Amino acid sequence: MTPVPHRSTAPRAADDADEQQPRSPLRLRLRPQAPATGYVDGAWWPRSHDLTTELPALLAVLNVRLGEIPRVNYHLSDWDTAPRRIAADGIRVRLDGFWTRPAHTVDLIASDRRRLTLLLVPPDTSSAAAHEAMMRAAHRDNTDTVEDLFSSTALQTQVPQPRE
Repeated sequence: MTPVPHRSTAPRAADDADEQQPRSPLRLRLRPQAPATGYVDGAWWPRSHDLTTELPALLAVLNVRLGEIPRVNYHLSDWDTAPRRIAADGIRVRLDGFWTRPAHTVDLIASDRRRLTLLLVPPDTSSAAAHEAMMRAAHRDNTDTVEDLFSSTALQTQVPQPRE
């Protein structure tokens, strides 16, 4: 008699089902690694205002460039309320929201204190405007401020007022 592989008729666990669903690609553009110039090192276009949902995928990708990233700084009006810490890939990440830091930016701080500052493109931005801003922010020779990036691209008409 030939053995027959056992096939379970039980439904798959939620984790298995989640792994099978295609993930949306991360909308991120980074400047080439070069000496630091300018105000931003690239741009990120998250899909929502939920930092705890959006951040783990970003951290996983940037881990290749920076290594472990245990701290993230952001402007409070850019995101929904977030906890002080989250776990991402087994790393405890401290989330520091400030009213005084530049809006529409996110700072990712590595364990060795290297910092990456990203232009934050609002989630509800049109594809054309987001693409233009992201490409400009990630250009090797970009030295524009966040305000310059917003005013010189189609983002200027789409910037929502700070959320409170």
